[in-house]
Amino acid sequence: MAAAVHRIVREALTNIRKHAADATAVRITPHTAPDGAAPRIANDGGDPARLSEQAGGGGFGLAGLTERAQALGGTLTAGPPPEGGWEIVAVPPLESTADH
Repeated sequence: MAAAVHRIVREALTNIRKHAADATAVRITPHTAPDGAAPRIANDGGDPARLSEQAGGGGFGLAGLTERAQALGGTLTAGPPPEGGWEIVAVPPLESTADH
């Protein structure tokens, strides 16, 4: 579970680097959610960066992040929070799927 959450956080940070060129702060905050411990990865960027054709690929993106979370029985949400910028919240289940 920890390795999967680590991969989600790492991919979210890569997405920030690629898509939020004007971000001046990134916050990774763990918090509890009804279904488990949830990392929240947020940045204060404004407009998304314009990527060249070559820079656009190579990662899993939001679809891959969502698939990782769902494979663990969790969820992932992404979008602009009320305070601006962008956030990703991954909520894995409290128990490993191997425990069932």
